[in-house]
Amino acid sequence: MTVVQMLPALEGGGVEKGTLEIGKYLVEHGHRSIVISAGGRMVGQLAREGSEHIAWPVGAKRLGTLGYIKRVRELLRRERPDILHLRSRLPAWIGYLAWRGLDPATRPRLVTTVHGPYTPGRYSSVMVRGERVIAISEMIRAYILKNYPRVAATSIRVIPRGVDPGDYPHGYRPSPAWLAAWRAQYPQLDGKYVVTLPARLTRWKGQEDFIALIAALKQRGLPVHGLLVGDAHPRKQTYAAELRRLVTQAGLANDISFTGHRADLRDILAVSQAVVSLSKEPEAFGRVTLEALSLGVPVAAYDHGGVAEQLAAIYPAGRVAVGDTGAMARLLAEWYMDAPLVPRDQPFTLDRMLTATLEVYRELVAG
Repeated sequence: MTVVQMLPALEGGGVEKGTLEIGKYLVEHGHRSIVISAGGRMVGQLAREGSEHIAWPVGAKRLGTLGYIKRVRELLRRERPDILHLRSRLPAWIGYLAWRGLDPATRPRLVTTVHGPYTPGRYSSVMVRGERVIAISEMIRAYILKNYPRVAATSIRVIPRGVDPGDYPHGYRPSPAWLAAWRAQYPQLDGKYVVTLPARLTRWKGQEDFIALIAALKQRGLPVHGLLVGDAHPRKQTYAAELRRLVTQAGLANDISFTGHRADLRDILAVSQAVVSLSKEPEAFGRVTLEALSLGVPVAAYDHGGVAEQLAAIYPAGRVAVGDTGAMARLLAEWYMDAPLVPRDQPFTLDRMLTATLEVYRELVAG
């Protein structure tokens, strides 16, 4: 098969990572992978893994982007792909309008993936116009059926995101060199109960609840240290500064560290005694919590969205009512003494995700 995937860019993120994973898997199984995007720092990896990249800014929010409808249509006519897979709203409109203008007898089969609970409406509706619509969690399937009742339930395929246990092995420990550098940079963590919130600094991700959580654990007498791992968008720097003020006002300047963006998140998760997810809005899936669970690190999270689905299947002891920082503090205090072990095996593997996606492609191509 030849598969064309479309997305805005390849700078980094869950959608981008999934695109590369599918491209690599296709090539490894004898298929051809083409990706259309504006490019970015992940293009080199994409090319090394055997995919072809077409550098078109199909996600640029300007009028001239509409000119790519004709170019994409010409590409589809020339390359005759079997599958067109659309992964983001603006590129999806470009791809969908190009696809719709082709002969139904010869055009590729259309797949869309709904990666999040977009604001319902006509603009977002393009993500459910695929002949097969992939939902990345049961939460997203319910979102589709509620907001787009014309979508046939039989056209939806729930394919949760997955991680490779080889990349996130249970019981993983960082190298001695990494540990030495980490201890030198953060000596304040020595002998502490390290609780980590890995998330970009934005209001809905729950950093304010995290500050309250660390304060509650300190009041219980625990030798806790909180890590906020993630940076803020350039437009969100005001919020980042606000968080630092809140930490200081709470008297926690020596008990919470802001690490900024880190390329070594796997190692940081591995040296954490607990990882938390405090999102005020439900996560569509929540790949980082799954990465922590795959490593064998206990995860406590608000009980909604895709993260709740992970915990229900792997680690139900970590489920906490949304917004109840007191209950989470009690739970983590118990875990400080004796946390339940995280099972070695879990169902959300990368191989299952890739196999299921390829099966959707084959199902459509087989007619």
